[in-house]
Amino acid sequence: MPRRLTAPALFPPPGYAHAAVVEAGERLVFSAGSVPLDPHGDLVGVGDHAAQARQVLANLDTALRAADSGLEHVVSTEVYVVAERDEDLHAVWDEVRASGLSVGPHASTLLGVARLGYPGQLVEITAVATVP
Repeated sequence: MPRRLTAPALFPPPGYAHAAVVEAGERLVFSAGSVPLDPHGDLVGVGDHAAQARQVLANLDTALRAADSGLEHVVSTEVYVVAERDEDLHAVWDEVRASGLSVGPHASTLLGVARLGYPGQLVEITAVATVP
């Protein structure tokens, strides 16, 4: 079982852990970037950061469940957001915090980027999870 750490000497993180410790012998899942595409490959939530974040999280959970894991077992994420405004980053982070990822909480990095792989894509999340 992973141990999530919040270091008392550091600023208290808003909804994530400073680190996660996974003991040797645990099975791990390393996800590809989860993207806001539906099962037909169509972009969901054109122009809407929160809607794309919800689709990305649903797709990530589906991929993890296929590997016998789930959002609640994630120990680390990188959250990529095409954003010029703080509000766009916050909208995505609010969806992350409202998801099963908050169960841990997991260690996470939130990044504002210039572009992502699909036209119109605003959000992508990679994750590392344990398999219980």
